[in-house]
Amino acid sequence: MLRLLTTIFLVSAGVFIYSYFRELNPGMVTIRTSSSAEFELSPVTLVLISMAIGAVIVTFVVGLQQTAHVILNWRSNRLVRRKEKVDALHREGTHAFMSKRTVEAIGLFEKALAIDPNRVDSLLWLGNIYRSEQNYAEAIRLHQHAHRVDDRDIEVLLELAKDLESAKRYEEALQTLQKILRIEPDNLTALIRKRDLNIRLEKWSDALEIQHRLLKANLPETEKQAEAALLVGCMYEVGRQLLERGHPDKARRYFRGAIKKDRSFLPAYIGLGEILIHEGKTKDAVEILKKVYTRTHSVIILHRLEELFLEQGEPGEIIRVYQEALQQDPQNPVLQFYLGKLYYRLEMVDEAFDVLSTIEGPQDYLLDYHKIMANLFLRKQHFEQAIVELKKALSFKKRVVVPYICTQCQQESVEWSGRCRRCARWNTLTALPWLEAGQAAPAAGIPASVRAVPYQGIASPFETV
Repeated sequence: MLRLLTTIFLVSAGVFIYSYFRELNPGMVTIRTSSSAEFELSPVTLVLISMAIGAVIVTFVVGLQQTAHVILNWRSNRLVRRKEKVDALHREGTHAFMSKRTVEAIGLFEKALAIDPNRVDSLLWLGNIYRSEQNYAEAIRLHQHAHRVDDRDIEVLLELAKDLESAKRYEEALQTLQKILRIEPDNLTALIRKRDLNIRLEKWSDALEIQHRLLKANLPETEKQAEAALLVGCMYEVGRQLLERGHPDKARRYFRGAIKKDRSFLPAYIGLGEILIHEGKTKDAVEILKKVYTRTHSVIILHRLEELFLEQGEPGEIIRVYQEALQQDPQNPVLQFYLGKLYYRLEMVDEAFDVLSTIEGPQDYLLDYHKIMANLFLRKQHFEQAIVELKKALSFKKRVVVPYICTQCQQESVEWSGRCRRCARWNTLTALPWLEAGQAAPAAGIPASVRAVPYQGIASPFETV
């Protein structure tokens, strides 16, 4: 009832006001809508129509704004619900993977990506899972997608580089690591992995350049020591490659640089000797190696001298070197064994027998010792003792040929080289390490991922028996 009365009152008041103002403003106003169309309105009517049109326009604009606001709120709420659902799927996927439910984790991440194909962390996780399952092609595809979404994400590029390396697409992995270094030049992880890849590919010059950069980084002291040892190895390898490619002068500079940084680094000394041999200066090579032996007392150097003197037809010189070494260390069974072996190679039966029959130590480890002794007894026509030695030789479970053994990983080799083929460390191969373990030089460690890389020694294999 109140509303009806209020309405009647407002209508009556409006009529009254309209009549009042119309009487005060008599006359008509002509309104033209075109050149041929016109109509007349009272001034009051014109004002009221204008106000009505304004009110309609304002109402329309406000309505549009309210409608847009409602639509935006709806879309925003929809995106929030969508994100919450993707977050939940991603969270469940990570929990499933951490709980070793790999298949379930893959399904959950795929559902998350079906809703949001550009979610970087889901792409990362799913790609990592596929890499762990050795599905490298799918891992690469997902991480490349993530990289397209955010081309400056360092984590994405690091994972993509891992995928490519696992798929043995090494050059592409190097290019990916280079992208990281363009974004962040001092990224240590990228630098280390790029260096390791260059080592795997035997790009020693590139590896050496990176190694110099790493040593300038703010690393802990223990890591700096390992990196410094690796720097020496890389310098040696650059020199080795230059020598093999016919650039002895350049190789000499790198060998000397390696020696300057590590006076105990035998491969570089032998490399210098090989340069002199390459240049026809065998006597100079012999003199250098003799000085190195005096400083290091390394049997490896004696082996190389043995080969050089025998190639020159001067067996007496190497015998004299062994004898001088034994004068300084008369109870050294290693020197006694190798001198006896040398006598045996030179058909000096009595001298070989006199030396080998009196030593203790190597016979407990070496099949070749018993073979030599059996042959010596046969030549002296001591058949029973020869049979005893042959039986001892036959009792060995495996053939051991005066082995060179890596002091780090125990890999045996009948050929000496500057770097172990198995653990990829330098300056670790030694002869009879159970007798001269104290003489092993410090080694530079690098990742085991380069373990399968073939390595060619500079020197020809040292002949054993």
